[in-house]
Amino acid sequence: MTAPLSIISAGMVTAVGLDAPSSCAAMRARLDGFQETRFLGPDGDRLIGAPVPLPRNWMGEKRLAHMAAAAIVEAFDAVPEARGRTALILCLAEEGRPGRQAPDSQQLLIKIEQIAEIGSPIPTRVVAHGRPSGHVALDAARRLLVSRAAAFVMIVGVDSYLTAQCISHYLERDRLLTKKNSNGFIPGEAAAAILCAPSGGRVRLTGLGLAREKAPIYNEADIPFRGEGMATAYKDAFAGSGCLHSDVTLKMGDLVGETYWFQQTALAMLRTQRERSPVQPIWTLGGSLGNIGAAAVPAMLGWALAAMERGYAPSGPILVEASGDDGACGAAVVAAK
Repeated sequence: MTAPLSIISAGMVTAVGLDAPSSCAAMRARLDGFQETRFLGPDGDRLIGAPVPLPRNWMGEKRLAHMAAAAIVEAFDAVPEARGRTALILCLAEEGRPGRQAPDSQQLLIKIEQIAEIGSPIPTRVVAHGRPSGHVALDAARRLLVSRAAAFVMIVGVDSYLTAQCISHYLERDRLLTKKNSNGFIPGEAAAAILCAPSGGRVRLTGLGLAREKAPIYNEADIPFRGEGMATAYKDAFAGSGCLHSDVTLKMGDLVGETYWFQQTALAMLRTQRERSPVQPIWTLGGSLGNIGAAAVPAMLGWALAAMERGYAPSGPILVEASGDDGACGAAVVAAK
């Protein structure tokens, strides 16, 4: 069994809502925040993206800081006694990703703490692994809670693909969704936060797996792609939770639209499921928010919390998965308390 960790509240700032309830309701209804952006595609048409409709046109580090702070404040508003007693883990884009906003993570942390008015200094950590950052943060959070280094842990992810350098990079590699490329993703941005405690939440973490795929999407060594990285993450998460793949009633994934990620999920399922089970629905962020990078896992866990609280999640374990361009894979199993 994994160390005890419960999710007790959440906050979100997304293209479909400026708080968690509206964002989750929109994603449940399969609404999206897609619109034309100022960026041009190879054919001269405006690219489709999923920007957050902030009240002010903040840019760069300031934009990320305000989005993250809003998500943090929302999560704290539900549990005000956690203020001043919470360690903060900040999930960010991969350090080597072109167009990465706020390259100075410590400066970003300072701005977030100032805007959110967190108050007294709290232990902080930065995890910069892109989409699977949230899984790494969960591992760090449960260690902090077990050691009693903090009474609560706030995991917040914030990211944006809507920068000129980032758009240019992925256009050059033919990875953005355009009229001429159906096998691409829609660039988005978001912030999401989850407040964790040893107990007391509606959702508890029961298993966690971290692994690395030998044949990532940029497979320069031309290694056969078998989905072994995600399969290993699945197996470790199931082992920790004491459940089988067939026990899972819902999957949530960061599937952003490219074929590679769907193939990875399918291969991991084939390698880990040995018993018959009903068809497991898959809820994805990409259909509503596009690719939101490091905010993906906190957003999915916040959505799982809302679904369980409001009673529209299937009864049983939920598998939450995410992976990155460098081959990093993460899987978590969560269940209702």
